[in-house]
Amino acid sequence: VQLQASGGGLVQAGGSLRLSCAASGRTFSRSIMGWFRQAPGKAREFVAAISWSGGSTYYTDSVKGRFTVSRDNAKNTVYLRMNSLKPEDTAVYYCAASTLMVVRTSEAEYDDWGQGTLVTVSN
Repeated sequence: VQLQASGGGLVQAGGSLRLSCAASGRTFSRSIMGWFRQAPGKAREFVAAISWSGGSTYYTDSVKGRFTVSRDNAKNTVYLRMNSLKPEDTAVYYCAASTLMVVRTSEAEYDDWGQGTLVTVSN
């Protein structure tokens, strides 16, 4: 699966952004999709993931209640809606695809990665 992330930008604290990840390749609808982020000077971390059907979603604790992951298999696209953004959400956000049967939060379990999109949250 080839992935292209977009939608990043500069936003004030408390604001919202929606990231998109467009996929090409016939395996998208059978791929678990994840979002990860990497802040300056820090390791990449899991943010959210969604099952094949979209029926199950998973979030890291720091974004629960603020971020929503969704997918549209007809459009080969996965989204990350980010509300109530905080300066600590500033990072490059990556989408990733996994062919595993069960959602995982480790980046090692994801096979394909997008190029990343920068989200900057100002005070």
